[in-house]
Amino acid sequence: MEWKLDSDSKIPIYQQVVDFIEKRITYGELPPGSFLPSERKLATQLNVNRSTVTTAYNELRAMGIVESTTGKGTRVSTHMWGVSPTLTPNWRNFVEGGTFLPNLPLLRHIRAEVQQNENIIDFANGELGCNLYPHDQLQAILREQPLTHSLSYDHPQGYLPLRQAVVKYMKEYLKVEATEQSIMITSGAQQALHLIVQCLLNPGDAVAFESPSHCYSLPLFQSAGIRIFPLPVDEHGINPDDVQELYRKHRIKMIFLNPNFQNPTGTMLHPNRRKKLLSLCADLRIAIVEDDPSSLLTLEKKQPCPTLKSIDENGTVIYVHSLSKMIAPGLRVGWLVAPQSVVERLSDARHQMELGMSIFPQWLMQQFFETVPFQSHIVPLRKQLAEKRDVIVRALNEQLHDKISFSNPTGGIYIWGKLKEPINEKQLIMQSLKQEIAFMPGSIFGAKDGYIRLSYGKVDIDQIAEGISRLRQAILVCENNFK
Repeated sequence: MEWKLDSDSKIPIYQQVVDFIEKRITYGELPPGSFLPSERKLATQLNVNRSTVTTAYNELRAMGIVESTTGKGTRVSTHMWGVSPTLTPNWRNFVEGGTFLPNLPLLRHIRAEVQQNENIIDFANGELGCNLYPHDQLQAILREQPLTHSLSYDHPQGYLPLRQAVVKYMKEYLKVEATEQSIMITSGAQQALHLIVQCLLNPGDAVAFESPSHCYSLPLFQSAGIRIFPLPVDEHGINPDDVQELYRKHRIKMIFLNPNFQNPTGTMLHPNRRKKLLSLCADLRIAIVEDDPSSLLTLEKKQPCPTLKSIDENGTVIYVHSLSKMIAPGLRVGWLVAPQSVVERLSDARHQMELGMSIFPQWLMQQFFETVPFQSHIVPLRKQLAEKRDVIVRALNEQLHDKISFSNPTGGIYIWGKLKEPINEKQLIMQSLKQEIAFMPGSIFGAKDGYIRLSYGKVDIDQIAEGISRLRQAILVCENNFK
């Protein structure tokens, strides 16, 4: 329920505030026992004078709807008619219950601040900037290509013409042999991961993923009751010997990996380790989920390292791919490649949830693959990302060489940095947001304090140097406070 001041109304403003709060209580948005914002905070939220809120709270107390306790604040009465738990569901209990956990509070806070303040220079967002989307090609498709497909529900595995186009794309650009039966179109990579966890694992099962990893920022594993074990990442990725040790101790069933331009470290799993890992997992019958959004975003002239799936000879790997980092995240088109029995199981589960994906974005991507030479998009995209990478690396070397150590990424859109001096992570985040610059702290990815991830995919190239300057100011303030 949103607050709207009716300045033309004959009803006093304080009474409008009273009516607004009373309705929120009646509708269960503020259940019995829940605390109301402080008078100062509510006045700011509603854009009214504090005295107006004070008068409104006094009126609500007189009506017995709320009660105040010195030092604790004002909360909804647990005894007033109309707000009795027997008459109104306690929505807070519902919200705080359930099996699916909310996002990390710190992650939610950063996202909320970025959404509310358009002046923030955003190194936190892991998307591409709008100027990197293939707008002209997509617009030409919408203008010139007729949509002849029926808009009824489609095949549970996804739009067949798109799956056929994906077969060609996978073979030409990723060197992965697939069939239309082994492909399932998904609403991005995250839906694929959700389906894999929900359908192929049981509560109490043990899995492993890289540490640090973006998987730590996803609550889906904890929500499903999965036991998680870390695989430390060095400059060459994970060590297969660690996999063997985790299997010996915990009988891990599945590994989730991002071997090419890993998020957040940007590392590449060494070719020798890839071969050893595939052989080991085949022997131990450990499944590998390869999450690969960025392997084609190499920023050097050499060819990208082959995917695990392309050298998998034993059917060990479920391959997950998305177009979010290359075309546009809002289209929500990705896919997975797996044995047909796995694809059928996941397709059936997804069909139970939503009967099928929207045809339109699938049709648009199929037309993109069929009518636009992919190189005409990916080559300029790599060039623009390389320019951004060079600008942020130069800015870091010039402005933060004494504060942060980092590796120059050869692909992807992330820089993983280590602060040279100890700084309280939360203080640095809050101070950075005050300086109007956002980044992702290492703790989001399961790392210890002192690490940060900077994404240069979305931020405008002309803002990068200023953003790094603001980050330096935030670090200096926090260092002084730490001393």
